[in-house]
Amino acid sequence: MSEAKPGLRVDKWLWQARFFKTRSLAAKLVQSGKLRLNGDLISKPARNVSSGDVLTFPKDLETRVIEVFKLGTRRGPAPEAQLLYRDLAPPTPKPAYSVSPKADHKPTARDRRALQKFKQDLEHN
Repeated sequence: MSEAKPGLRVDKWLWQARFFKTRSLAAKLVQSGKLRLNGDLISKPARNVSSGDVLTFPKDLETRVIEVFKLGTRRGPAPEAQLLYRDLAPPTPKPAYSVSPKADHKPTARDRRALQKFKQDLEHN
């Protein structure tokens, strides 16, 4: 008899690795058919994952590609959860906007009159 490879349910692993706040959210993603396990689409949350498997799934408008390192025994703190996987396609950081949309000065009386005249001209046309 061949020895079975140790595994953990994919929804439980996604929850333990802190990709989803609840296990039911992880299960919904798997049931939607948008999760790939080693390139194969899966739709059963009870499917087992083991170390060395690659998961591909959409998360926050990005596609995450994750390699499973460890299975884990509990949902621990974030630093502990980050040891369970390696991110093969890390998300790109959001750009920091240095320019404020607000004006850097208070409008003068002349600026306000010009703005009022501009708005009146728009209403009359």
